[in-house]
Amino acid sequence: MNAPVAPTSVMPPGSVPPTAAELEQIAAIAHAEAGIVIASGKGSMVQSRLAKRLRALGMSDYGTYLDYVRSDDGREERQRMISQLTTNVSHFFRENHHFEIFRDKVLPDLAARAKSGGRVRLWSAGCSNGQEAYSMAMTLLEALPDAHQRDVKILASDIDPMVVARGRAAEYDAQTVSPVPEALRRKYLEPAGANYRLCAAARALVTFRELNLHAAWPMKGKFDAIFCRNVVIYFDPPAQAALWQRFAGALAPGGWLFVGHSERVPAGPGTPFDTAGITTYRLRGGNAT
Repeated sequence: MNAPVAPTSVMPPGSVPPTAAELEQIAAIAHAEAGIVIASGKGSMVQSRLAKRLRALGMSDYGTYLDYVRSDDGREERQRMISQLTTNVSHFFRENHHFEIFRDKVLPDLAARAKSGGRVRLWSAGCSNGQEAYSMAMTLLEALPDAHQRDVKILASDIDPMVVARGRAAEYDAQTVSPVPEALRRKYLEPAGANYRLCAAARALVTFRELNLHAAWPMKGKFDAIFCRNVVIYFDPPAQAALWQRFAGALAPGGWLFVGHSERVPAGPGTPFDTAGITTYRLRGGNAT
């Protein structure tokens, strides 16, 4: 009598990390599409983020998945892959010293310009779920309560369409809004069931757009201040250097650039920027001091 045959164990899609060669290919696509650097030892991280995509597509291995994302039919999936590989972490009033500089040094001149009918444009680049952009909006409304009725706009952009949609919804749970000072919570956050939603004035100031920082930028006008924090650390040095130059070209003379605590912009003679505070820079020209 033959011994019973043990049932074959079928591994669920994505349960095995990509091979070294597959990881190298994934990293190459991420770098080409979004400038993201994925180190050779990040196979487990990539697996944890992409396994759900393999399961959703019913694909058993990363080789098949790579063939798909590189095909014409896989263009949308390629974008989803980049979204999954992007780190989306943000908090209201994160690195609050930037908002103090924004309030005390940037906004007085901009508020005066807006009151006289002038144009003010701000950019939250790599906005994640929108907390940064709405922190900017609340700070702006404190300085200029009718900002939403003037020629004042905040662009909030991110490569990930999912987080852009969350930002546009402007709704957050109690834990997420806990860093917002109590006085600002009472003033600018409204109950929305068990959550909170930004008030209409704050929402009116912010326009959310999907944007790849490494692709063409459709914006034509200059910005008075750009917040791009804890984004560039995922790029390699050449991509970082190129982005600083592009930001310089997107800023008005004397415009401000705020970057993350681990990021540094070349500043001083021979560069477009001067240091203006902790991880804060100002484009030379205008009335920069």
